[in-house]
Amino acid sequence: MSRAVAPPAARPLPAATYIDPRGHRFGAMTSALLLVGAFALNQPLGVALALASIGTSAAFGLQWSIYGAIWRRLARRLGLAKVQPEHEYPPRFAQTLGSVALSLSLVAFVVGVGGLGWAFALAVATLQAVLGLTGYCLGCRLYFVRWWVPSLVTRLWTRAGPRPGAFEGVSIRYR
Repeated sequence: MSRAVAPPAARPLPAATYIDPRGHRFGAMTSALLLVGAFALNQPLGVALALASIGTSAAFGLQWSIYGAIWRRLARRLGLAKVQPEHEYPPRFAQTLGSVALSLSLVAFVVGVGGLGWAFALAVATLQAVLGLTGYCLGCRLYFVRWWVPSLVTRLWTRAGPRPGAFEGVSIRYR
């Protein structure tokens, strides 16, 4: 099975929760179907629902993912074997990027630029479908590109205090 986060890449990440990569793929496909359905029915409310789900897990962690909770119940009920978990930060970063795009989509709908709103929503749906079908997560890969956004987002997630081993030798100041 293709993994969103390659194991060697996850080693230098701060300590965090690990997730079942199948749940991440299940959630992505569910989001993609919801967004495509919203487009087919011309219902921006579907975009808001997808944003609520993706945004919740992006902001509070993947253990709060609505789709993840459904996946955990399905996996338990179907008796699926456990798989090697992956670090949550790259998928969570991908969900943060998706949340930004879906927020821009809703803003476009509110200001009356529906075409742009659907372009943002369908871009997210496309990337979610690719993840759901192949396991390739572009947003997860972007987390490892050396730029300031992933670092900033990681600092926001760990603002409650670093977990054991996180950011060794690094001090973060709050104003």
